[in-house]
Amino acid sequence: LLGGSGSGKTTTLKMVNRLIEPTSGAIRIGGKDITGEPPHALRRRIGYVFQRLGLFPHLTVAENIGVTPSLLGWDAARIRARVDALLELCELDPAAVRDRRPDELSGGQQQRVGVARALAAEPRVMLLDEPFGALDPLTRDRLQQSFLAIRRRLGLTAIFVTHDLVEALLLGDRIAVMQGGRLAQVGTPRELMTAPADEYVAQLVGTPKRQAAVIDALLREGERRP
Repeated sequence: LLGGSGSGKTTTLKMVNRLIEPTSGAIRIGGKDITGEPPHALRRRIGYVFQRLGLFPHLTVAENIGVTPSLLGWDAARIRARVDALLELCELDPAAVRDRRPDELSGGQQQRVGVARALAAEPRVMLLDEPFGALDPLTRDRLQQSFLAIRRRLGLTAIFVTHDLVEALLLGDRIAVMQGGRLAQVGTPRELMTAPADEYVAQLVGTPKRQAAVIDALLREGERRP
């Protein structure tokens, strides 16, 4: 879901796990209407990652990741094995981080733990609300690449909210551009770049080209200087 502030991205995301109830239309997961089960049961089978992590500060990394499996009645051995497997999947050393608390980790490490926690109960669907937006550019790039590999490896369906076109192009198989609470266009990255539906989408997809032109001009100016 791609769009500016206030375009409806987060509201749409929250309707999928019924943090906000839809007023019309239908949302289906696996062909089944989400209103057919209690909200708490729905949320336990959906992974959720957001910019403000929500890691419990008084719990260790392992305890944070194990919260939902514990609620689902998993035994301790299964939870421990799942925690260690997910930490390795998210490129963290279980022995080094499993017993640490969130404030003992870097921002990038905390976000990896957030992804691991979202995957803990083996969801088929993940919701991500600008999860990497507050990170520095290098850390953000590494986490984008890591998440792309994880999603492909596990075969997950992911709905990813972002205001960054480049991030959407990198991570999205299909991109829904939102403006004013409505869908301006839905298509593959190539479709958006080559056939924008309206002026708003055209301006949006033109952003990287304009940025590249500025960088090119700066480089050329530097070449002309003695």
